[in-house]
Amino acid sequence: MVIYTVEQIRAIKREALDAAANVAAELEKELDAKSFYGSCGFAWLSILNIKGNTKLGRNMKAAGIPRAYDGSLQIWNPSGSASQSIDVKEAGAYAAAIIFKKYGFQAHADSRLD
Repeated sequence: MVIYTVEQIRAIKREALDAAANVAAELEKELDAKSFYGSCGFAWLSILNIKGNTKLGRNMKAAGIPRAYDGSLQIWNPSGSASQSIDVKEAGAYAAAIIFKKYGFQAHADSRLD
């Protein structure tokens, strides 16, 4: 795996958050047009297999990506959506995961109903 600098990780994170926000906003407009909001819930991005005591792990933490209780690095609600719709939040988390995968990270979206 490439050892990205803190600045590079921040740029990747910004790209992922922007992609997540765009996808979530589009879906939210679509759902509003149909007056359908679905179930309430939460979604987040999980980045796996990065040890905290490695240079990459320290750089990820310095870039503002915290470690979760399960050992993964997580970004909650990467879309920043204020919607309660789990569909909207999941769409954003999936978009963010795609960006991190593009840079070689093992990433995926997680969610749970409220």
